[in-house]
Order: sequence, then structure tokens, then C-alpha cells
Amino acid sequence: MTETANPIPPNELAKISRALPFWLSLVLVPLTWISALYGGWTLVLVPVATWYLFSALDAALGLNTENADLSANESDMYWYKAITLIWAPVQFVLLASLLWYVPQAEHLNTAERIGVFFGIGVLTGTVGINYSHELMHQKSKLERWMADVLLAMTLYSHFRSEHMLVHHRYVATPRDPVTARYNEGFHRFYPRVLRQCWFSAFLAEKAMLERKGLPWTDPANPFWRYWALQASFLVLAVVLGGWSGLGLFAVQASVAIWQLELVNYIEHYGLTRKHLGNSKYEHVQPRHSWNAAHRASNWLLINLQRHSDHHYKPDRRFPVLQNYGPDEAPQLPYGYPVMTMLAMVPPLWRRVMNPRVRRWRQMYYPEINDWRPYNRADNPLPR
Repeated sequence: MTETANPIPPNELAKISRALPFWLSLVLVPLTWISALYGGWTLVLVPVATWYLFSALDAALGLNTENADLSANESDMYWYKAITLIWAPVQFVLLASLLWYVPQAEHLNTAERIGVFFGIGVLTGTVGINYSHELMHQKSKLERWMADVLLAMTLYSHFRSEHMLVHHRYVATPRDPVTARYNEGFHRFYPRVLRQCWFSAFLAEKAMLERKGLPWTDPANPFWRYWALQASFLVLAVVLGGWSGLGLFAVQASVAIWQLELVNYIEHYGLTRKHLGNSKYEHVQPRHSWNAAHRASNWLLINLQRHSDHHYKPDRRFPVLQNYGPDEAPQLPYGYPVMTMLAMVPPLWRRVMNPRVRRWRQMYYPEINDWRPYNRADNPLPR
């Protein structure tokens, strides 16, 4: 692991001034209400702030390669945990209030109403699902419950099961749907993961119950909770905004899912674990995830871009995720906001990323001469 000459000591990490930049996501909340109140050009405020403002800040502020001392404890991370804990109620109030207000707002036409909820979807996808990802990895039942509530607001509850039981176990192998294959454009990746991830998540939970001698219909199956929470939000949308509210809620959810899967696409694009024979693969290492040390976008995404360390040590809270240098993990040229925009233009994406994948292969696996089974995900499925 890349060592910081002087890691941030716990007493310094614990200062609220250190944590405050990660609270910048709250700035996006009033922007959604401004869009709803005024319509017109204000509809672009949330997407522009999320995608372009943080990209500009990345360019201005550069990289942050500091690492926190791993001896930091839960109390040292209080102010970091707080933003993830308050986000679920904040997002709920925001979504519910706008489901009530926007359908009856006479100054907004249909396109503007959709535009407002497009912006909300950017927020619930970029921030809400990302925070749910942090929460689902924690031991606290409260935090895991909040993760479920956030995911239900985007109708993507199965992401928790898929991420915890499938993605982390099988990342960079043919059995992981969300490991984007080399040369696979996002427009092919997206429908594939929408189709495969739900089934892989459900089958993973079903297999866990079978090992306990229980059928999938057992109440312990979290899918019952997922379905109940999602149904509750659908009913709430109708109660607050009528059928129009239901349609707008669906717009928000679809945009949020698109945002999530764009991030999934770039996090492991073209990276594969070496097949060792007999359906065995090497252990997950930092080199199997793209790393990005861009300062501002890591504030917005609570260090999600330190993805190499997240997969290497999934139980670490985001303040202590470690940064890796180019000698230990492949590096993205830009932060996630820019990379997700590039992903929407496959020829440009391949021009930027394919040479980096080829260099990564030569650096770590010069002994592999035939990459075709890896490119097509034709290697044997891991056990």
C-alpha cells in the first residue's frame, strides 16, 4: 500500500473542519427546490453542480493523496458518520415534499416537472445510493436499515444483496455482472446489468437460505423487505401526487439507477482477476479497481473513488479508506463526474481507457498472451 509520509493522526481526523467538505452534498438540496419554484433555466442547476462544478473543482484543487491513520476509531469519525446518518431523512423529506408540490405547480409545464425530477434523480443516485453503499457495509442495524430505505426510494433495493453477496465476492470475474468487460460500451453494459443483477441478487439470497434448509419464501429473505419498502414509496407517490406523482417518482428512480450503473461501469472497466485453473481466481487486490484521488469529487462521493482500497478492505469506513499510487492500483485520469460523462460516448471512452487497460495488463500480467476469454467473460465461473 502507498504510505503517506505523515498520515493524518486520529485527533486531527476527528476535527469537524476535516469532515465539513464531505457535507457539500447538502448544498444540492436547496437547488432542487429552486428548480421546482422557478422552472426554466434553473432546471439545470442540480446536474450542472453535480457533474460540472465538482469537475471544475477537481481541476482547481487537484489530487488528495493523504491517508488517515488506520488506528482511528468510531468516535474519531463521528462527524463523517453524521452526514450519512442524516441523509436518509433529508432525502425522504425532499422527495416527499416535491412529490406533493410539483404535480400541482401551475407554473411548471409537463417537461419542466420531468426536469425537476430528473435533477432529483441525479441527487438520489449520485448521493443517496452512494451513501446507502457506505451504510450497507456497516455492522449497525440502524445504518443497514437506512441503506434499505435509501435504495427503496430509487426502486433498486436488490442492489444491497447484489453488491454484498455477488459483487464483492466475484468482482473482476465472469460471475460478476457489474464488472464491465474490455471494449464493452456502456450502452451494451447497461441493459445487461439491469437484466442480470436482479436475478444474481435473488439467486444469491435463495442460495443462502437453502444452505440453512429454508425455502426462498421464508420471511428471512430480505427481498420481502425490499418489496414492502418499494411498494410503500410507490403508494406514497400516488397519495402525495396522484398518478402524475407516480410517474415523476419513476423518472427520479430511473435517473438514479442510471447514475449508479454509470459508476459501476467505470469502477472496474476491463480489469480482471487472473484465472488460476479449476475455476479458481486470484484474491482481490487493489489493482482490480480503478483508483481516483481527485479531491472535490471524493468530497461529493465520500471517498468512493478510493475504490481500490474499498474492495481490498470493504469494512473500512470512508474517512480511513486509503489512496494507492500508480505502482499499486490503476489510476483514472479524471474524477467520476468527468469519467461518467465520457462513458456516455463509447468511442471517446475507448480512446481514453483502452490504452490504460492494455498498460495495466502488461504491468501485472505479462505472462497472459491470450486475453480473449477475459474480454468475452468466457473463462470458467468461479466456485
